[in-house]
Amino acid sequence: MTTYDFAIVGAGIAGASLAAELSASGASVLLLEAEDRPGYHATGRSAAFWEECYGGPEIVPLTLASGSYLRERGFLHERGALYIAREGDEELVTQFMQRFVPTGATIQHLGRGDLQKRVPGIRHDWSDAIWEPVCADIDVAGLHAHYLAQAREADAAIECRARVVRLERHDRRWDIATERGEAFQAAVVVNAAGAWADELAQLAGVKPAGIAPYRRTVAQVRVDPPVPDDLPLVLDIRGRFYFKPESGRLWLSPHDEEPSEPCDAAPEELAVAEAIAQLEEVVDWRVEAVEHKWAGLRSFAADRRPVYGYAPDVEGFAWFAGQGGFGIQTAPAAARLGRQLLLGEERDAMTEELDAELYSPARFD
Repeated sequence: MTTYDFAIVGAGIAGASLAAELSASGASVLLLEAEDRPGYHATGRSAAFWEECYGGPEIVPLTLASGSYLRERGFLHERGALYIAREGDEELVTQFMQRFVPTGATIQHLGRGDLQKRVPGIRHDWSDAIWEPVCADIDVAGLHAHYLAQAREADAAIECRARVVRLERHDRRWDIATERGEAFQAAVVVNAAGAWADELAQLAGVKPAGIAPYRRTVAQVRVDPPVPDDLPLVLDIRGRFYFKPESGRLWLSPHDEEPSEPCDAAPEELAVAEAIAQLEEVVDWRVEAVEHKWAGLRSFAADRRPVYGYAPDVEGFAWFAGQGGFGIQTAPAAARLGRQLLLGEERDAMTEELDAELYSPARFD
């Protein structure tokens, strides 16, 4: 039986990007996916934007470090983003600027006149905004396929319908058993299992990192008047909703974060209704139909930072999880950093400004 250098569990954007990076180094990589196809859960249900401030100041370095890779390969298409605020939210706007200006994110404050130009039909009591001109749509499917193709070209093995049910360590290697009775071996197991990350850790006898999944709902709606093609991504400064255009329709979310068990997440009707009600408070558009709705699980550690690197308590087990809703927009820099941490490599131009200690599993000890 082949003993792989790395067995990565989970073939969403986290596992796929890390598999591409590790296999490019010459390491032998096995990518194990529980579902029928890679990217079935969070990756396939992303709202698909690259927004510099998303995730907070400690995530901005990963996002900025990923920007050039994504732009140069055609995965980003500029849209712009607006954080909008009502009268009475002035302190929140000031706090936002104070938090994010030092990070290097490109942001500027706009008044009511500029806001009305960028969002036609916005109601009068929305008076302030923060403008992010470089926010972009991201081709999630294309990026995910890009990493899977890179991994395959470098001889990584990708196994679907391979839910891991047993992990045992013997003689500096892991014996891995799947639900269908398959057996694999690897020197290192990498936990890229998303919402199932803590469950996988427990299988290996590793202390969980406290990564919890939360449901996020999105609906695609048809509105009158039709959505302008150049409408920016619009987010509430209070974190209650966001919406963006998509192929002549509007993708709309109540920005919900409902605790959930790891599962195939389904949208809640109440969340969709709340999103529509919030939209009607923002603009004078009429929602004609809800055409499609879905939900995904965003997984976070308690401090909302991702978890990258070797577990301090069990040899040969590494974390690459807890990437919340920012895993796609940070994938290039995160995967490069993950490779460097797992292989003991020096930093390069993409990762030299990143503080790996912020994301270390050892921070939970």
